[in-house]
Amino acid sequence: MNTKITPQHHSKPAYIYIRQSTLAQVRHHQESTERQYALRDKALALGWPDTSIRILDRDLGQSGAQMTGRQDFKTLVADVSMGQVGAVFALEVSRLARSNLDWHRLLELCALTHTLVIDADGCYDPGDFNDGLLLGLKGTMAQAELHFLRGRLQGGKLNKAQKGELRFPLPVGLCYDDEGRIVLDPDDEVRGAVQLVFRLFEETGSAYAVVKRFAEDGLRFPKRAYGGAWAGRLIWGSLRHERVLGLIRNPSYAGIYVFGRYQYRRRITPQGEVHQRVQPVPKADWRVHLPDHHEGYITPEDFERNQAVSAQRTRLDW
Repeated sequence: MNTKITPQHHSKPAYIYIRQSTLAQVRHHQESTERQYALRDKALALGWPDTSIRILDRDLGQSGAQMTGRQDFKTLVADVSMGQVGAVFALEVSRLARSNLDWHRLLELCALTHTLVIDADGCYDPGDFNDGLLLGLKGTMAQAELHFLRGRLQGGKLNKAQKGELRFPLPVGLCYDDEGRIVLDPDDEVRGAVQLVFRLFEETGSAYAVVKRFAEDGLRFPKRAYGGAWAGRLIWGSLRHERVLGLIRNPSYAGIYVFGRYQYRRRITPQGEVHQRVQPVPKADWRVHLPDHHEGYITPEDFERNQAVSAQRTRLDW
């Protein structure tokens, strides 16, 4: 029996925290998930009765980069802060958190409430200087690993995008052929609906006018579902103002391949949580801009003219 584990620790539940970063990892890396569930046996071997072992596995498929969306991690932090946990089990530190902020907050709470942290390498008392130092280093390495993983992933994506080969979900009216090239949708009705939007916008210069014309004529507009049971299917419905703006502002319809139109910005909510939101990037800062990459519905000149008209209309509306 480890000398750091006392009857006081056994008098409180052992929490086993289980996490995989994505649902794909949950499906394809089942050995890792099984090893995490096997921590129950380790808790039993270290003296916790089966009735005092709690499995926290609702965060499977959630990234450890931040606390947002991880309900079981929030439960863990709350219960530790109230002194209701004897030990926190995790296969490795990165399962708990890849954010230094979240990791050190948890360590501080564990130290204050005399809660142990147990992973595959050993048993640690965060209140002990040496153990706390080692756990801090493990957390720093976990965050550094995430940084390197992101860097390699983004570098690979950018390299493919610079060659116009990186595939991503296409807007309605465009699709990939059998050779992976971007082509116009083979469905005549879909192409006709997209062409009509651009023609009406050219005539009226107003997204609202396009929506009004569709409504007056009882016309529908398609959208393609991505993911889930409806993946790949076309769904027809009413045309909305934001859909028109989405078409007008998308350079793909002008045969232009673009990468880096949007970026994530993080902000702190009044509740202290870090949220990410998507923001458009100015055209001059797009990472990749390849004209004449594929056949489009309009010319690049039409696209630029539409941007100018849309911007002027926005200023007038304000």
